[in-house]
Amino acid sequence: MSIDVLTERQKRAARYAKAMGHPIRMYVLELLSKQSCCYSGDLSDELPIVKSTLSGHLKELKDAGLIQGEIEAPKIKYCLNKENWKEAQALFKEFLQL
Repeated sequence: MSIDVLTERQKRAARYAKAMGHPIRMYVLELLSKQSCCYSGDLSDELPIVKSTLSGHLKELKDAGLIQGEIEAPKIKYCLNKENWKEAQALFKEFLQL
């Protein structure tokens, strides 16, 4: 019989940490924390990576729940998911104070 020793808080913190585990994603999160939203086209103009690579990074952040996207054809507007962003901050703060 196996007992799951991992808490939901640990699993959520690990998911957020995984999504934040690349410098490009950290850049995107930092940028979005300083402004309300950003368009994917604007990000691809700023970053020295191809659009498909940027799309993969945005997908990872979105799948983790750290950002949300809204289609405004032909672009996608990305914003922080403020609720999850606050949760990630609280989880990391709690963990780092151990």
